[in-house]
Amino acid sequence: MDTRRFLFLQGPHGPFFHRLAGLLRAAGAHVHRVGFNRGDEAFWPRRDSFTAYQGTPEDWPAACGALLDDTAVTDLVLYGDTRPIHAAAIAAARTRGIRIHVFEEGYLRPWWVSYERGGANANSRLMGFTVPQMQAALAGMNRDLPDAPAHWGDMRHHVFYGALYHFFVLLRPARYTCWRPHRDLTVGQEFRLHLRRLLTMPFTALERRVRTRRIVHGGFPYHLCLMQLEHDSNFRAHSPYPSTMAFLEDVIAGFAAGAPAHHHLVLKAHPLDAGRGPDQAAIRRLTRKHGLAGRVHVLRGGKLAHLMNGARSAITVNSTAAQQALWRGLPVLALGRSVYAKPEFVSDQPISAFFADPQRPDSRAYRNYRHYLLETSQVAGGFYSARGRRQLLRQVVDMMLTDSDPYDRLASGRSAPRQNLKPVSG
Repeated sequence: MDTRRFLFLQGPHGPFFHRLAGLLRAAGAHVHRVGFNRGDEAFWPRRDSFTAYQGTPEDWPAACGALLDDTAVTDLVLYGDTRPIHAAAIAAARTRGIRIHVFEEGYLRPWWVSYERGGANANSRLMGFTVPQMQAALAGMNRDLPDAPAHWGDMRHHVFYGALYHFFVLLRPARYTCWRPHRDLTVGQEFRLHLRRLLTMPFTALERRVRTRRIVHGGFPYHLCLMQLEHDSNFRAHSPYPSTMAFLEDVIAGFAAGAPAHHHLVLKAHPLDAGRGPDQAAIRRLTRKHGLAGRVHVLRGGKLAHLMNGARSAITVNSTAAQQALWRGLPVLALGRSVYAKPEFVSDQPISAFFADPQRPDSRAYRNYRHYLLETSQVAGGFYSARGRRQLLRQVVDMMLTDSDPYDRLASGRSAPRQNLKPVSG
């Protein structure tokens, strides 16, 4: 068999891609990486296998095609599939029959990451699979599976590497004068937000505990609104909303129209929000407009377990956190495209009707779905903590080196190669 030739593009912040490349080399593969800024370069110590792309974004598709041809690439590896440089590379790879390995934050996060071929989230092959097809693929398998974890395992590491990455980008920008971030914020703004998040974590944690306690012990029924990062690729590419505020306008209006008068609404911000989402003054204006003063609560980040254990339902665009609600048997309304939006366990009610009388999921169908994910695309471990990376790398390298993707392997009677399905703490 000819030597596999892997081309890496942008990865998660931190050393995960470098560690992954080392194991692929040990397996006999050739590995190279293209970097687009100083942050990419800083986390790839081997300069003999690194190419700095210094052209414009407009020139990248042609340059990528030429690189794929000149170096006889067999495999393309990237983190996320919707940022423009990745979308262009994927298109070029598909026309050449190149395998496409896509990493993403886990659909069953925090103790799992997603590894798929071809695409992730609403570009995943999961979108075309029905629950009965998944149940058929699992026929004859009987295995105890781990419960959904209640919290992020490596949030501090995640925030630290995010701040460090953007610091490196700011440190020596002259070499990459044509580079533009795929998000609307400047690099300086991203760095300041990550740094502020890192420095204020103890204070926001205290505030969050006080507010969470008031909600959990408030004695009123409440519904969870799972907010997302507005710049997140899953929100931007697979959502009907142009902004988080537009989503909240529909949710709060629907809650005012449909929810019983003694029910409350909890707006749960993403753990990495760091002040990028709608400000609380705008939310207060919206709640006053709909006569909901005192019935809408805002929480910045934090753990979901205590909140979900007492919630009546959860509503979101397409947050993966909704899977924790489904695991607990809570009704879920997802307003965007997502891999878990199957009719067996996600409501199709209008927002006001959902808050008035939410439809409960088929918990057995969801457990089958979750089992299917754990046998295919969900790999135990994490990108950011050293312990999580070790767990992930023990399994995912063999998955990348197999000829077929995890879904095809299970369909043919073989689950993806892995040690076990038990998550580890990080």
